[in-house]
Amino acid sequence: MKRTGAQIICEGMLQEGVEVIFGFPGGAVLPLYDTLPQYPGLRHILVRHEQGAAHAADGYARITGKVGVCMATSGPGATNLVTGIANASLDSVPMVAFTGQVARPFIGKDAFQEIDITGITLPITKNNYLVLDVNDLPGIIKEAFHLARSGRPGPVLIDVPRDVFIDQTELNYPNRVDLPGYKITEQGHPTQIKKATKLINEAKRPLILAGRGVLLSGAHDELRHFAESAQVPVVTTLLGIGGFPETHVLSYRMVGMHGMAYANKAMDNADLLIAVGMRFDDRVTGKISAFAPHAHIIHIDLDPAEIGKNVRVDVPIVGDVKNVLSAMIKLVTPGERVEWIQQLEEWRRQHPSMDIKDTESLLPQYILRTLYEVTGGEAVIVTGVGQNQMWAAQHYIYTKPNTLISSGGLGTMGFGLPAAMGAKVGRPESNVWCVDGDGSLQMTMQELATLVQDKIAVKIAVLNNGYLGMVRQWQELFYGKRYVATPLTCPDFVKIAEAYSLPGLRVTRKEEVAPAIEQAMAYNGPFLIDFTIEPEENVFPMVPPGASIAEFIEGPKKEVPAWPRRSTP
Repeated sequence: MKRTGAQIICEGMLQEGVEVIFGFPGGAVLPLYDTLPQYPGLRHILVRHEQGAAHAADGYARITGKVGVCMATSGPGATNLVTGIANASLDSVPMVAFTGQVARPFIGKDAFQEIDITGITLPITKNNYLVLDVNDLPGIIKEAFHLARSGRPGPVLIDVPRDVFIDQTELNYPNRVDLPGYKITEQGHPTQIKKATKLINEAKRPLILAGRGVLLSGAHDELRHFAESAQVPVVTTLLGIGGFPETHVLSYRMVGMHGMAYANKAMDNADLLIAVGMRFDDRVTGKISAFAPHAHIIHIDLDPAEIGKNVRVDVPIVGDVKNVLSAMIKLVTPGERVEWIQQLEEWRRQHPSMDIKDTESLLPQYILRTLYEVTGGEAVIVTGVGQNQMWAAQHYIYTKPNTLISSGGLGTMGFGLPAAMGAKVGRPESNVWCVDGDGSLQMTMQELATLVQDKIAVKIAVLNNGYLGMVRQWQELFYGKRYVATPLTCPDFVKIAEAYSLPGLRVTRKEEVAPAIEQAMAYNGPFLIDFTIEPEENVFPMVPPGASIAEFIEGPKKEVPAWPRRSTP
């Protein structure tokens, strides 16, 4: 029996294990939507904006490890996916995006809602396809899902002209892909592994820096075993949080611009840095020329393009993190490193970082710590971007993989709510909280309607300070408190919630925090809490832009380094 292009897409998705699609219909993609009722195994969730579809697919992929799928029509529908696709690209998230395109005779004619979406997304996808022949569709779908999930994951886009959805052909779905130039090195080179373990065995002050690659590889058990065997302390990147339990005696938590002061000091004083599945982002390294000045560097990563890209590396190891760590465990010599760990503990006492001020004011740090206590540390936290993101990373404590979902590389405001929606769909049994700022939430809060329509029980904590908080913080510290375009007029979020038919609470006092969280968790559905916090509370520690990782500001009483200026020629 022949199948239409639309049927081939649906059957291909089922073959690839797809259960959920986040999308928004339009003219060019209508033949596909018309076909969806024939496939009850595919659940379609109607978002209120295509950006929400891409972020929801992103959150779904991160929490499940499966490929997230989103769908949009041609022209503005396709371009509205771009931010979410770029976010998935920078954070290595497996995603396949289907877009409709104008019919083949109209391509290149500036037809209504025509846009070259493959050209636009070329730099932000692992690959993309414009399907000009229905006979190519089965192979393209198979290839797209393989590329999205294999190696270093990432997004792939399939652009389908309207008439290709309608064309018919025999369905012969391939069992395998044939990509001769696509090679993945999964096993680390034995000689490099021996060199690395020799350095580790000889090091006096070694430090593991773990990134998102640990989570992508499913290597959290191997990382813990490796750290315990070699007695090496562990710090993480923002996206590496959850790859190593933060309650572990060897955990010194997050490093970087807003990382723990003692973790940054550890990185600055280490004599060996073992970078595992991370890419030396500038928010981690600070001033590159001053980064880890005393350390040899071992870099383990699946993507050879990342090794040596930003920092010098003494021992590069290309391979899957899980496999490489398993091999290294067999070669490391158990060590105590008492003096080094005692030094780290002394820095932790000198720079507590996470102490919360004793005040009657409602502080965001107190809210996050209370959220941790009330949920027992068992929630999945999905954040927006800005101060809310950093407070969530700092003051909630993460002990399990994939329990913090956040936009790292792109820093996308508006990510939080739709990504939390995708995470809850992917793991409905989990307690999913969206921790968002009043600025970030307003970018995508139309997805409250999606939560209600599809009965997606996300709990939302709005840290409402009446500012674009992180930008305002920079203006305070580096621009003489000239608050230009950062004071924010917000709607009444409780009334907004009620307008979307979900309950909302406003919290203004410390004693109201825990009861409000408990009430939200007891409610069987989405729930919003508007926390009115101190308007000019800042995120500390903070490494000023252009400074070394060791030149952190611990709080408002510390002297703020001058903003680094480029000298006049």
